[in-house]
Amino acid sequence: MDDDLLVQQRVLDELEFEPSIEAAHIGVIARNGVVTLTGHVGSYTEKFAAERAARRVRGVKAVAMEIEVRLPEDRKLADDEIAERALRILNWDVSVPAERIGVRVEHGIVTLTGEVAWQFQRSAAEHDIHKLSGVRAVINNITVAPQVQAEDVRAKIRAALERSAEVEARNVGVAVTGGKVTLTGRVGDWKEREEIVRAAWAAPGVTEVFDELVVAET
Repeated sequence: MDDDLLVQQRVLDELEFEPSIEAAHIGVIARNGVVTLTGHVGSYTEKFAAERAARRVRGVKAVAMEIEVRLPEDRKLADDEIAERALRILNWDVSVPAERIGVRVEHGIVTLTGEVAWQFQRSAAEHDIHKLSGVRAVINNITVAPQVQAEDVRAKIRAALERSAEVEARNVGVAVTGGKVTLTGRVGDWKEREEIVRAAWAAPGVTEVFDELVVAET
């Protein structure tokens, strides 16, 4: 069995093993370590679970998501009801400055706009909306307003990497232009890679993170 077929079978087995996923509706294509997931699932939670399962598999370097979320007929809601529930859940979340976020809903697709100070606020708002039934997709147009100098951003990211027990910081390159961060270097596994990206997004003023990290073959 060649490498692509082996990775494909491992991913299929992992999806079957994950109880939160209806694996029969998901297809897997593997090529040079890049895995593409196709098919359909019944919720965003199941879609995210499928992506996490694929990333856990040895030999997977990247995951392309082409899975469609198909909501059951009885969960389809009117746009005005979705909008009302979206505003309510954003107001409930103390980590989100709801007064700075706009919500528009069209055919079950929610578009978020506005400006926040931190990336975690932007991500939290999108995560909140994904929890709502009836939502077919979320377009996150919320922007993060840079607040500090590029040198300060880079220093804070490097310090966070040095503190992390999960990261071999000397193998990671960090370049900052404005609020845009580019990460380079080789890491041992997906967990380390995710921790590095998380540390970059956690720095104040970061508006974009370009992940060019490479997971070393084992």
